[in-house]
Amino acid sequence: MTVIGRRALLGAATAAATLPGRAQAQVSFAGRTIEFVIPFAEAGGSDVWARFLAPFVSKYLPGQPTVIIRNIPGGGSITGANDFAQRARPDGSSFFGSSASTQLPFLLGDRRVRYDYAKWVPLIVSPTGGVVYVSSRTGISRGDQIAQLKDKELVFPSQGATGLDVVPILALHMLGLKVRYVFGMRGRGDARLAVERGDASIDHQTTPAWLTQVVPMVQAGTAVPLFSYGVQDDDGKIVRDPSFPEIPTFEEVYRGMMGKEPSGAEYDAYLACAVSAFAGQKPAVLPKETPAPIVAAFRKAFADAVADPELIAKRGDILGDYKQAVGPAADRLYTTATTISPEARAWVRQFLTANHNVRF
Repeated sequence: MTVIGRRALLGAATAAATLPGRAQAQVSFAGRTIEFVIPFAEAGGSDVWARFLAPFVSKYLPGQPTVIIRNIPGGGSITGANDFAQRARPDGSSFFGSSASTQLPFLLGDRRVRYDYAKWVPLIVSPTGGVVYVSSRTGISRGDQIAQLKDKELVFPSQGATGLDVVPILALHMLGLKVRYVFGMRGRGDARLAVERGDASIDHQTTPAWLTQVVPMVQAGTAVPLFSYGVQDDDGKIVRDPSFPEIPTFEEVYRGMMGKEPSGAEYDAYLACAVSAFAGQKPAVLPKETPAPIVAAFRKAFADAVADPELIAKRGDILGDYKQAVGPAADRLYTTATTISPEARAWVRQFLTANHNVRF
């Protein structure tokens, strides 16, 4: 993986997206069936996301081909990603839907990974969000009292140190909080219930669960939000999440506690993992060898799809209030979500091995 290669690739993709209409008109998928490859089983979050987008992509691709979902579950999504990397033809006959559990193993250098995001071209990136919160049993009632937690041991119920939970693990470490992680949770729902029962004191939840399950706890005075992971704006800056704009970002909280901007290998590692897991969670991609006119046709189809009034009216809980990144915005978000410097990767691997007995 090299950043230079990816930037060159994204530059080519951006150029392809600005080809004249005549060049794009030469591409037609009329009468064809195109596979949207999803490396998860049916009915999961990525499958629902893909099935929601598929008819709109079909509507706007030249020739209005049939777009079907092909599920390749296994290996926590690594199996399907490896299969697409090895077998996909660069002719527009298939495209791939990635997710955080595909991207994080790549960033962390999982030995099972046989795919490289530098060899794919982004078509869209769909964000989601997340919030870290504590039980009011910790003795605080407002997020701006977070400094009062420094002398307390917090208990975090976790599914594991290399999945989505790596994001709060890195954030809480940077904030200097004392946290004991209890691994083995089957899902974030179990983690939330542990906080409700008083068996744990700190947790994080993604946007849908936060809005439906934790906000009532906040309203009842039993949970206190600390920070969100934020989203990236069009300039690549982390800003507040539109789904809960009243909650500060991790960066804001860090500045308030430490009196300086977050920086260094540990922040680079956090930012790559946080964007990969949340702000840039779900990209759709084509192989980089795909001819420029085909790439341009797909990128235009996704741009038209997310602007479709019917999609906007129906997006609801599937896409939420998040702006779908297409064109240059997708390029920027994709780069952050799938790139980590060698120094940051080495730091996070050493940190996870030393602190959580992770073996790479």
